[in-house]
Amino acid sequence: MKNSLVVENINISLISIRSHLLRTILTVLIISFGIMALVGILTATDSIKYFLTQNFSMMGANTFTIRNRSMNIHMGGSDMKEKRYEPITYAQALDFKERFEFPAYTSVFTRATGIATLKYENNKTNPNVGVMGVDENYLITSGDEVDQGRSFTPNEIEYGFSSAILGADIVKDLFKNKEDPVGKIISIGPGKFKVIGVLKSKGSSMGFSGDRTCFVPVTKVRTHFPRPNMSFAINVMAKRPELVDAATGEATALLRNLRKVPVGLEDTFEITKSDNIAKMLIENIKYVTMAATLIGVITLLGAAIGLMNIMLVSVTERTREIGIRKAIGATKRVIRNQFLVESIVIGQLGGILGIILGIIIGNTISLLIGSSFIIPWMWIGTGVVLCFFVALLSGIIPARKAANLDPIESLRYE
Repeated sequence: MKNSLVVENINISLISIRSHLLRTILTVLIISFGIMALVGILTATDSIKYFLTQNFSMMGANTFTIRNRSMNIHMGGSDMKEKRYEPITYAQALDFKERFEFPAYTSVFTRATGIATLKYENNKTNPNVGVMGVDENYLITSGDEVDQGRSFTPNEIEYGFSSAILGADIVKDLFKNKEDPVGKIISIGPGKFKVIGVLKSKGSSMGFSGDRTCFVPVTKVRTHFPRPNMSFAINVMAKRPELVDAATGEATALLRNLRKVPVGLEDTFEITKSDNIAKMLIENIKYVTMAATLIGVITLLGAAIGLMNIMLVSVTERTREIGIRKAIGATKRVIRNQFLVESIVIGQLGGILGIILGIIIGNTISLLIGSSFIIPWMWIGTGVVLCFFVALLSGIIPARKAANLDPIESLRYE
């Protein structure tokens, strides 16, 4: 009996919705925009979080980097200043690598330039290629992989050979006739280098390409791209993730000793775990999440007022119908439930449309930044629940007004 009554109320709601189609569509759209803003922006932030986690943790949870400066990340109005210390010299970095006896891979590297132009015969790149000076262990610790050719040998690093490993985009720019790049001689600035390898493509994301990097021996950078106060960085990759904390402690102690930091003074270098960078950025995305929630709540508040208005108008227009239903035996509870169900149906229609639009918008942003397609089940559930409560709250006053109408007065209503 109860099930048949619920079905009947839903049918009556749908009939009423069809009879006032334009007004219903407008109300549904208002609700859907609120849910769309909420689900869309939160889906996009989930995509950004996934992207950051995947990319910054690419080197693995057992890798950390030692630099003479802290990460310079400004988001959410933060006024934290970047810390800078004395440069880590090549001698210090090399001593660290030789004396660090922990079970780990250690790599010394530095950035030579970010505006290099590479040439091969008549082809050249734009002046936006990043050149890195690395050693034989760098590819192991950085998460980069060689697609063609090979990595550097210890001899090439020790004697500063003019060898180079190219990113995939650079190969496309220089070798347009699909030549095999391995073994070819290219120009990096005024110097000539032999290509010994090509890196696997990382693809583009958030407007930046990970394939426009060129690696050369770190010893070659010291002579070919000299600059005053050149600082070197160190990657350390513990052989097991559970050893990373111990490796960090031992690395800190060794480098403090090498840099002659007195006991009691703070470190003159910064140690950053790869996944910590992602956590820092994700922590700042909370401001976007808060803004999205606020926008969605404000829009849903407007939708609730609109829905309440349409239901009050509906009660007034259907006063005679309510009188007839009461005259043939409908109770206050039945009348009240009829209008509540109608309000909930409109709310859920708006919620479904908003969720669909939100998923489309959120995943469009996801695809643009190079992240993966996400179905935000938590936000879908949140949207459905929010729409239910918005509709319920919007429908209570009109439903009670309808239930309390006098049947005699309702029958006489024109």
